[in-house]
Amino acid sequence: MKLPKQSQNFRVPFSGKLKIGKFPTSVPGKMPDKDECEALLAASVTPLDKLQQVLYAQNKYSILCIFQAIDAAGKDSTIRAVFGKINPAGCQVHNFKQPSKEELDHDFLWRTACDLPERGRIGIYNRSYYEEVLVVRVHPEYLDAQNLPDSKADKKFWKQRMESIRDHERHLERNGTVILKFWLNISKEEQGKRLLSRLENPAKNWKFMPDDLTERKLRPQYLKAYEDVLHETSRPWAPWYAIPADNKPYMRLIVAEILVDTLEKLPLEFPKLEKKEQQAMAGYKKILESE
Repeated sequence: MKLPKQSQNFRVPFSGKLKIGKFPTSVPGKMPDKDECEALLAASVTPLDKLQQVLYAQNKYSILCIFQAIDAAGKDSTIRAVFGKINPAGCQVHNFKQPSKEELDHDFLWRTACDLPERGRIGIYNRSYYEEVLVVRVHPEYLDAQNLPDSKADKKFWKQRMESIRDHERHLERNGTVILKFWLNISKEEQGKRLLSRLENPAKNWKFMPDDLTERKLRPQYLKAYEDVLHETSRPWAPWYAIPADNKPYMRLIVAEILVDTLEKLPLEFPKLEKKEQQAMAGYKKILESE
């Protein structure tokens, strides 16, 4: 079975008003079952691996994949499933949690900028600088630790942070970083089931945090923050994709499809040697063959 490409169905519009409720947490209609999704995902690894090899050899572009979601949406497992079987030398994964004192003593983009992917590599952010306009917006008291000259959390403050993010991403794009941003959109009902499974399954107990329940009560505030983020920062050079996350195998398949589709559109090619270098190669070949 081969699915038609659906990446554009999940891309957040680049301009205009939008409502967070328009993005589904599950895709209506018939979709492939779990086994079919896993088979299609496995099949996508081959072109992804080949494209990553050319990306690495060419050493001209880098890819930055940003994953954001409410708790239990499946960020970790999606990253593992999509990127787990390509060359680890070509990937850089960073998990951004609570900022350290050193990080708080810099601007809010500093800590992630230090871990941007090198040319030729795929960088993966499990959470990112977007926490500063999501979690911090829902919990503006976190700004106290940042010791800013003006930390009044009004509309102007958040607009300026969004502007800084847009400028940052535009700068990265101009310098060869291709940005893909994935919001894994899970329903409240499915999130509840997954949190409950963490309590019921001893092997998953370590994943559960009491704060998960506190944050769950703040879901409306988080969705409003996401709505503003998607509206303000989905741009042609740094698109957001709102991926339905209630069905994990389907979600992973769509993320892989978007990544492969993006890489296929880049002008990737293995480096070509100059004529003198090619002639030198012929000489090196004779030396080895004569041994």
